[in-house]
Amino acid sequence: MTTLPPAFLSAPLAHRALHDLGKGRPENSRAAINAAIAAGYGIEIDLQPSAEGRAMVFHDYALKRLTGQPGTISTTPANTLGGIPLLGGDEGIPTFSEILDLVAGRVPLLVEIKDQDGVLGPNIGPLEEAAARDVAGYDGPLAFMSFNPHSVAALADLAPHIARGLVTDSYNDTDWSLVPAARRDELRTIPDFDRTGASFISHRAADLSRPRVAEIKATGAPILCWTVRSPEEEATARAVADNVTFEGYLSPIPA
Repeated sequence: MTTLPPAFLSAPLAHRALHDLGKGRPENSRAAINAAIAAGYGIEIDLQPSAEGRAMVFHDYALKRLTGQPGTISTTPANTLGGIPLLGGDEGIPTFSEILDLVAGRVPLLVEIKDQDGVLGPNIGPLEEAAARDVAGYDGPLAFMSFNPHSVAALADLAPHIARGLVTDSYNDTDWSLVPAARRDELRTIPDFDRTGASFISHRAADLSRPRVAEIKATGAPILCWTVRSPEEEATARAVADNVTFEGYLSPIPA
């Protein structure tokens, strides 16, 4: 198990970077990442694959919400994606390697591998391989995480020197309607923490009172959380969590 670098437990983590459409900074954009670096925040980003399997920094499977364009990210070549402007900004979708060059180890980078199986199952691999290739030789605090335990387990082999964790949740019916109930019931108990060699979890902020979270915290593993959207939510989350992922306000940075 590779432990989470201490830098992840100091400055709060800007969710999809320090995005603010009113200031021309779409989520997961270079502008949002530059703003987070300038403010001294850590950064959380998401990875999806392009058509040829390059790791792209983008949250959704479909392009529509963030670009206004039809289609899906996984069926569009990287060069095309780079030329599709993000709504609210003036830049295209970046590759993971571009963002690694931009961050260059200056702040912690928390990287979520988005599930490619569809139901958080074993049909994974190419995106994890692409991400691992991109981080080879990267010098700076970086960690991988995923809702899919199979992704986290794969990263143990592909990038054993990089800390990895599980993104965890209460798995309610509304947000996870495509995942079979039995699978949701299983994942809710966070059964794969030891098997995957995870060194931390990032749990839904509104569900931090779950006993299983306390059990993992009692082992000494760091507890991160997602996503707090106000100072009040942050204060509540920090009663359990060692650090927060935030958006929509400016989380205070410890002196």
